[in-house]
Parts: sequence; C-alpha cells; structure tokens
Amino acid sequence: MLRYITSGESHGKCLTSIIDGIPANVSLNIDEINLEMKKRQSGYGRGGRMKIESDTVDILSGVRGKTTIGGPIAIQIKNKDYENWIKYMNPVEDIDRETRKVEQVRPGHADLIGSLKYNFDDARNVLERSSARETASRVAVGAICKQVLKTFDIEFASHVVQIGNAKVDKIYNFDFIKDNVDISEVRCIDKDIEELMISEIDIAKSEKDTLGGIIEIRVKNVPPGLGSYVHYDKKIDAHIAMNVMSIQAIKGVEIGIGFDVANNRGSNVMDEIFYNDEKGIYRESNRLGGIEGGMTTGDEIVVRCAMKPIPTLYKPLNSINMKTLESFQATVERSDTCAVPACSVVCENVVAFVILQFMLDKFGKDNIEDVMNNYNSYMNRLGDRGWKNL
Repeated sequence: MLRYITSGESHGKCLTSIIDGIPANVSLNIDEINLEMKKRQSGYGRGGRMKIESDTVDILSGVRGKTTIGGPIAIQIKNKDYENWIKYMNPVEDIDRETRKVEQVRPGHADLIGSLKYNFDDARNVLERSSARETASRVAVGAICKQVLKTFDIEFASHVVQIGNAKVDKIYNFDFIKDNVDISEVRCIDKDIEELMISEIDIAKSEKDTLGGIIEIRVKNVPPGLGSYVHYDKKIDAHIAMNVMSIQAIKGVEIGIGFDVANNRGSNVMDEIFYNDEKGIYRESNRLGGIEGGMTTGDEIVVRCAMKPIPTLYKPLNSINMKTLESFQATVERSDTCAVPACSVVCENVVAFVILQFMLDKFGKDNIEDVMNNYNSYMNRLGDRGWKNL
C-alpha cells in the first residue's frame, strides 16, 4: 500500500519525506510541487518564520528525467533558519543546551506530555518535532499524489469557511472555489466574509491572541467504489478522518453535513438515487459528502475540519515549570496569529494522499499504464450497470 514517512525538526537542517508505492512512468512537474509549497507558506496572519523560509523541494531518488521509476521517492526541504540555530540544533557536534531550553511548557502543545513520555528535561526536543513545520513534508508528498491523480482527471480544491466568528454560510460549486481561492489572502472566496476574517485576525493580533477556524476540502471526479464496507480498516472515510486528524492543531473532521445528520430526519439526510438514460445512475443531493458505507459514491467528496487556535500566545497562558513544578507563564516561541489558510493547503494535500492510496489499492501500482488500463476496464464495467462518468 502507498505509504510515506517524514523526518526533521522545525529548526534542524532540513525536512525529509520518503513516499513509497508511486507507480513507475508518471511524469512529475517540479514547478507544480513547489507551487503547493508556496501556497502553504502564504496567508494573512502568518508570523516571521515565513519571511525567512521559501520552501522548495529537492528530489533525491525515485525519479529519473522527471519520470518516476517505481522506487521510493525521497524529498528534502532545507530549513534556511537552521543557520541561526546551528549552535542549538547541530545533530553531530556539541551544542548549547541551555540558551534555548524550554521548561515553561505551553498549554495546548505537546510540550508537557511529550517530555514526560520520552523523559526529557527540555521540551525543545518535543516542540521541534511536533511543530507544524513538519507539514511542509506532507504537502510535498500530497503534491506528488495530485500529479498521479491528474491522470484520472481527479481534482482538488479547498477553502476557508470560518475564522473566529467570521463564517461563510453559502455553498459554492467546485469550479468557483478552485478558480478564486488563491486570490484571497485568507483563502476565502466570499469577499465580504474575507474582510471580516482579516479584521478578526487583526484584532486577535493586537490582543496578542490567536485564532482557529474551519476548512473545507472538495475532491472531484473520484470513481465510485474506492474503499470497502467489508472491514473497518478498509473504509475510506475512516482513513480520511485519521489522516486529517493527524495534522497539527486539527481537532475535528466531518464528511458531508457531518454532525448535522443528528439534527435531521433520515428523509433529509440520505441522498436519493435516480436513473435516466442521459445521466445514468445519479443523485440530486450530496449530504453524505460522496461516501456511503465506507466507499466513494462518485459524487464530490466533501470534508470539513476544525483547526484550533495556535497554542503559542504572545500573551502567555498560565502554566508550570516542569522541572520545579512552580507556576510560570508559558514559553513564547515565534509563531503565527492564524494559520488556517495555510492549513487548508495542508489538508488538501493530505486528502490527496488518501485518495491515491485507495486508487492504487483498487487498480494496482506497478506502472501507470497498467493502473490506467485497470481503471478503464472497471469504469467500462460500471457503464454496463448504468453508471455514466459525467
């Protein structure tokens, strides 16, 4: 099965990811990967770190002449800020362990529990790895997955639907989101709500506070039948939820109307099924977000996720010194006021990994030609059963 692993610390030399299982003979465009990296660094409310870093990927293996060769693909992203941290973070030389030592742990972060679990007296060891800087590696992985999925005309879009109390209530279609989201500083396609979001961020920043929000991810042209009802660990919605929940600061995930299913009767939740000669099998609604019984339905996949406010506040919260157990204010690390727009890019690319994982699980993975042949054969068989790939 398609898999990846990441390594690296926030202020270490570099971030590294290895993705294993990409089919051979896929053409990769490095500029498209780096465009995703750039999107992740953008967004109103970002902090000073983004002025230092300009992330680009260096592909080390698994690709030859811009084409995948079937082996693991190793990707490196350099941390430019490492030059300022080398005396604290050098992996093979003696370092200054005191100047940047963290004992006043931050509520809402991994600092305290991570230090207790791994028996550290310095939470620096925890925060360097648990930092959302790690998501740069995941975006690189997802960007490669997107290029494979483009072969099957599978498309992705994401946008921010809430920051603080500023919320988008209108439902927009996929193409409008995709065409307009990158224009917005907060990746919000409603201009009036965008202004309210920016205002919320400005107010929070002036009060030395932080903001979270809600992100929506859409996936278009996914074939029906990815995933399975047979086993709990084969359900595609379970994997989407797990992977998105693994992103730093994400505290909730829903598919389709999500928790609103509890507020409605079945007649207002289920997506009724119809057939005619022109459309084939189709539905007039998509309340369940393109997934039923752990399997894709062929409709747009709709995922929403809630990001908590960043736990590093310039107005520090009450905490303790984990060495003395005395009351202290939490350590302040350089941070953002709001990273929801950037997180939308991360979520989109993480979902891309899951979709490709299930595509290859169903259609094979040795080379893209065999995968495409298997895909076409499957879609032709569904056509004989009344399915039309519109």
